Amino acid sequence: MSFLIESTYAQATPDAASPISSFLPLVAIFVIFYFLMIRPQKKQLEQEKEMLTTLGKGDEIFTKSGLLGTIVGMTEKVVTLEITENVKIKVLRSQVGGLASKVFESKKKEEKK
Repeated sequence: MSFLIESTYAQATPDAASPISSFLPLVAIFVIFYFLMIRPQKKQLEQEKEMLTTLGKGDEIFTKSGLLGTIVGMTEKVVTLEITENVKIKVLRSQVGGLASKVFESKKKEEKK
């Protein structure tokens, strides 16, 4: 039986670069996640912040929940939308999806194709 144990020890030779090579897959996974998930999300958040600073009264917008309306008032955190004549609602500024013209532009481009 001792010959089995000796052959097992002979097969388990220590690798000098094993600590470094064991971290390389983790580093590679982090780099892949950064470029595929984290970086695009940061860019999207920056674009949303930029868009929110350019909004003003009279702009037609859509919300992330799908409502379309015209801005009639704005505060630091709340946007007042007029969705029909004399019907106004208040929406959190963070829930503004973008300008309504962008929604209709994409539909026009699809129809032309």
